[in-house]
Amino acid sequence: MLFNSFSFGFFLVIVYLLYWLLFNRNIKVRNLFILAASYFFYGFWNWKLLILIVIVSATDFVFGYLIHREERTARRKLFLVVSLVINLGILGFFKYCNFFIGSFYSLLHLFGSTASFTPLDIILPVGISFYTFQGMRYVLDIYFRKFEPTRDPVAFFAFLSFFPQLIAGPIERARDLLPQFSTPKAFDYDTTRKGLFLIAVGLFKKIVIADRLAIYVDSVYADVAAVHGLPALMAAVFFTFQLYLDFSAYSQIAIGTARLFGFKLSTNFNKPYLSTSFKDFWARWHITLTNWFRDYLYFPLGGNRKGKFRTYINVIIVFTVSGLWHGASWNFVLWGFLN
Repeated sequence: MLFNSFSFGFFLVIVYLLYWLLFNRNIKVRNLFILAASYFFYGFWNWKLLILIVIVSATDFVFGYLIHREERTARRKLFLVVSLVINLGILGFFKYCNFFIGSFYSLLHLFGSTASFTPLDIILPVGISFYTFQGMRYVLDIYFRKFEPTRDPVAFFAFLSFFPQLIAGPIERARDLLPQFSTPKAFDYDTTRKGLFLIAVGLFKKIVIADRLAIYVDSVYADVAAVHGLPALMAAVFFTFQLYLDFSAYSQIAIGTARLFGFKLSTNFNKPYLSTSFKDFWARWHITLTNWFRDYLYFPLGGNRKGKFRTYINVIIVFTVSGLWHGASWNFVLWGFLN
């Protein structure tokens, strides 16, 4: 169910009316309704893959509590490792299994092997990179004692599957979003107006601009060898803006949709093409993902605290992994490395 579809528009209207007219009087009932609506939203694409969200949610809820309760360092680390293995195992199998096996067979070919590989028939679940990272963020924050776990499973499951940001983020911190599921919500006209405005701007950026640029870009990229000079340059420039407008539009629609229900999501883009350096660009582009890699990969590797050479190595590792996060392809790995 895409944000720029009539089915989502119909879904949003129905859920919005039921939310404010019937299900907002009791917090537990409200959260249960949000959870049901979010699961319907995701299951509308493929209901069988709902089991993955349930497994990730149950894993992070249980191990977050176990880590918080445990005082022994070794046991805390064990619980953390198990939860990360389950999260990354699910993400790795569905998103990277064919990539890694195919890469292994390609390596064998370099040494003269004639073994062939038929890609496995694995469906890539929509949004899996986002909700697994959000779940891991919750467990890691508990491990580093930045956040105390919730004892309300419905609120947590709703937090991890909240439909406005389930498909394409923002990747929220538990301490920013999860407490909002425990506070009363009152209808506010000004908040609703702002939410509708963000949705309208997002839809305009996506449908009127990004999708129109895509027509030209796709026609050129369909036969790159046949296009030269100015048309090729225009396609590259148009794709740059198509990518930004498409992604930032989804974030704006997500933020606006959440506002309609009284929730506030994080800003994910802040005029990235006005950046003055690569560092400034990545502080403005997909901000919640950049912060995730900074907090849970760059800093644990040592950040910039172990000398200039180690800092460069840490940056290279973070961006290379970030490239792989964006897509299961060596092109993405190279793109991350170049950044």
